[in-house]
Amino acid sequence: MRRSSWFIAAAAVGLLALHMVLLASAMPIVRHLDLHVRDWPAGTPPLKLVLLSDLHVAAPGDSIAHLTRVVAKVDALHPDLVLIAGDFLSTDSFLMAPASTADAIAPLAALRAPLGAVAVFGNHDYADRAGVSAALARAHVTLLDNAATRRGPLAILGISDAATGRDREAPVLAQAAAIGGVPIALTHSPDAFHYLPLDIDLALAGHTHCGQVALPRHGPLMLNLRWGRRYGCGIVRDGPRTAIVTAGLGTSNLPIRLGVPPDLWVIDIGR
Repeated sequence: MRRSSWFIAAAAVGLLALHMVLLASAMPIVRHLDLHVRDWPAGTPPLKLVLLSDLHVAAPGDSIAHLTRVVAKVDALHPDLVLIAGDFLSTDSFLMAPASTADAIAPLAALRAPLGAVAVFGNHDYADRAGVSAALARAHVTLLDNAATRRGPLAILGISDAATGRDREAPVLAQAAAIGGVPIALTHSPDAFHYLPLDIDLALAGHTHCGQVALPRHGPLMLNLRWGRRYGCGIVRDGPRTAIVTAGLGTSNLPIRLGVPPDLWVIDIGR
C-alpha cells in the first residue's frame, strides 16, 4: 500500500509538472474588449488594437518558432495597430536558453497592421537597451521611451518601465496633449497607472504575467507590484478609465504556468 501511494503521488506530481510546462508554451488565448470612447471623432471608424506583452523569447517553450506562430496569429486578426508592452528578452531565468536580442525580436518584422506596431521597454529589456532599440527599428516597430506618438485618431503615450523607476509620466502627458488625439497609455508595469489621470480612456500593461502561477481560492502567488493587487490581471475600471493587464506570452524565472494561460487582447475602440 505504501509503495502504491508513493507511486500515485509521484505520478500526480509528474503530470502536474507536465501540465505546467505545456501550458507555459501554449498558444495564447485571444481575449476581446469593445471600448466606447466619449471623445472619439465623429465619422471616424473604430479601430482594432492588439495588445502583446512579455514575449521573453527563450527555449523551450517561448522559442523563436513559437513567437513566429504568434505573429501569424496576430496578422490573421487583421489589427489596425499592434501595441507591445515590453519584455522582449528573457533574463534571470532557470532551465531556459534565452535567444539573442536580434533573434528574439526579428519575428516581429512580419507584423502587418496599417497603423504599424508600437512598443515600450520592459524591465528585462534594459539588460541590452541599445540592442533592443536597434532590433525594434529593424523590425519596423516604433519604440516609445517616455514619449508619445500619433496614430490615426489616437495619441499613444509610451511610458517606460515603472518597476525599475524609469517612468516619466508628466512630459509624456504634455507631449500627448500637444499632438492631440484620443489618449491611450502603453506601459510595461501597471504601477505607472497610479500616476495617470483618469481621463485617459485606455491604459495597457503587462509585467505581472497575471501571477504566472495561481491557486484556487488563493489566486496569484506573486504579482511584484508596488501598489497592490488591484492591477494584477485583466480588466480594471477606474471611473471613466479602462485598464487592461495582459497575462503575456512568455514566462519569467521558470518555464511554467498554472491556472494562468498566456493571452493577448483584441480591443475594438471607437464611438
